[in-house]
Amino acid sequence: MGRGDVREALLALLAEEPMHGYQMIRELGERSGGTWRPSPGSVYPVLSLLADEGLVQAEEADGKRVFHLTEAGRAHVESRAGQRRPWETAADGADEELTSLRSLAFAVGAAVVQVAQAGDDEQLAAARALLTETRRGLYRILAGDEVGGDGSDDQPSEATGKAEAGQGETGQAGPSVST
Repeated sequence: MGRGDVREALLALLAEEPMHGYQMIRELGERSGGTWRPSPGSVYPVLSLLADEGLVQAEEADGKRVFHLTEAGRAHVESRAGQRRPWETAADGADEELTSLRSLAFAVGAAVVQVAQAGDDEQLAAARALLTETRRGLYRILAGDEVGGDGSDDQPSEATGKAEAGQGETGQAGPSVST
C-alpha cells in the first residue's frame, strides 16, 4: 500500500465519523482483515498534509486530537464515490496462507506475553527453550533442511538453549560466551 492509499483510506474513514489517529490505524487493520496496518509514522504525516490542504481539521477531545472532514474534505470523498476503498483492495490481495501464518504468529506472541506475566521460573525456562527451538526450526525450513529429521537436532542442549536465550550456565540473564 502506498502513501496515496493511506490518504484515501483516512479520508474515507473520516467521512463516516471523526476519529483519532490510533483509532484509524486500528480500524484499517480490522477492515483489511489484518493485512494492512499502517504505522503511526505513515498516518500522522498524512493527516498533517490533509490538514495543510484544508481537507481535515483536528480538535482536542478527551485529551486526544480527533480529526474530522472539512467541507472540502467531504467534497473530495464524494468525488470518489463508487470507487473501492484501499482496505478492500488490501483484503482482496491477501494471501490466505500468509494471513493464516500472521494470525498464528500474533497468537503465539499473545501466549508468550501470558507466560511471561503469569509463569513461574520453570515455565519461563520451558517457554524460552521452546521458542529457541521454534526459531531454529523456522530457519531450517528456509534453508531447505528437514525439520525434525533423525532427531539429532530436535532439542537444544540445556547449555545451548540458555546461551541462545541470553543466559549463562547459572540460568541468570547476562551476556553469553561462545566457545
